[in-house]
Amino acid sequence: MHPPSLPAALTIPKKLSRYSAFIIVLGICVGISASTASTLTAMDNKSTLQWQQMVQAGENQDVYFHTWGGDPQINAYIQWAAKAVDRKYNINLVHVKLSDTSEAVSRVLAEKSANNNDKGSVDLIWINGANFAAMSENKLLLKDWASTLPNFALTDPDNNPSVTLDFGIPTNGMESPWGQASLTFYYDNLAIDKPPATLQQLSAWAQQNPGRFGYPKPPDFLGMSFLKYALVMLHEQNDSKNGTTLRAELNQPVDAQNKDLILNPLWDFLDELHPMLWRKGEQFLQSGAQMRRLVDDTELSLAFTFSGPEIPAAVQRYDLPPSIRSYAMTDGSLSNTHFVAIPYNASHAAAAQLVANFLLSPEAQAHKQNPAVWGDKTVLVQSTLSAEQQALFKANKPHASALPFDAIKRTVSEPHPSWVDAIMQGWQARYGVSE
Repeated sequence: MHPPSLPAALTIPKKLSRYSAFIIVLGICVGISASTASTLTAMDNKSTLQWQQMVQAGENQDVYFHTWGGDPQINAYIQWAAKAVDRKYNINLVHVKLSDTSEAVSRVLAEKSANNNDKGSVDLIWINGANFAAMSENKLLLKDWASTLPNFALTDPDNNPSVTLDFGIPTNGMESPWGQASLTFYYDNLAIDKPPATLQQLSAWAQQNPGRFGYPKPPDFLGMSFLKYALVMLHEQNDSKNGTTLRAELNQPVDAQNKDLILNPLWDFLDELHPMLWRKGEQFLQSGAQMRRLVDDTELSLAFTFSGPEIPAAVQRYDLPPSIRSYAMTDGSLSNTHFVAIPYNASHAAAAQLVANFLLSPEAQAHKQNPAVWGDKTVLVQSTLSAEQQALFKANKPHASALPFDAIKRTVSEPHPSWVDAIMQGWQARYGVSE
């Protein structure tokens, strides 16, 4: 950007002293600055007025918030948020618990097919990855709203692409970031002195400890997360050995040309791993909850979750023994940002935006990050917060079983959403079992 040139009438005469010229230029700059400040103030006033109108439109409404309902800590946090928006806006936040987010996607799609374009039953949905890609592709989401939320600026979107990209797909204002999560492993330190810290070490450990590790079968979210972690790590290893760039293909949509080339290393890895798993890979776990129960029963010694704070919570409620410890893989932790979105036909879109803005507030984000509450990492950038707001995030000493604060040394991003179906179909064809 170039500075504005001076108007012809304001060209500085050659005979003026350097001091006089300086005074003239200074006056022009002050005038330009005042004009710019006036423009910015007008923009701020306009944004403030628009948000005030949004508040007036959204108060005293119901908001049907559709989320996965399988974690009691998360459910309790949503109830806390419901009480907060009730006090703030007199909004009745109704938590609609799902066993899988795709249920809400299917509901909105069915409403669109029935030409229900303004009385939808889903007002707000917890979403990311493949479900976002599907809703975006089918034009099921409200556009251009998330970046207008006052608290969105606290995510520093210009320097933080994770809040505007979902599995590599631009969100285009259709999603508001809510939190960040990473694949976290945990183990019983009475059974394991030194847990495996890389995918290769995990394979070797399973060979030495048959039956002591397992993963839930697809399409379970945790099972898919483990398979994606393995796929990414295998290609990072292969690329470094062979000087290839196949890892980059995972950021692109799957197609007939790259599908087998990318997935075959995963099948080779699983062919070797499965006989060493729980029940020799002839049966698979159904869920993360079952995996946790088997660790508690000492049938498994090593497990994983995408919600690290659930581990100390499970220990504190005696669902896991006190000897449990959490850690992150050193070769990389599969990580992603999760979001909330508003369907295009939401009955209470304005109220949903008020809820989304509250979920981005320092108060709500700090409460959510508290390990005793949820422990979900904030999406807010600390440098955008006041000292008072930053103080909200200072936590007490974590539980011994919790993931250490600085445990994650390296994060790796999720593959393009289209790889989820490719992995699931390939896995079912090769390893699908009835149990």
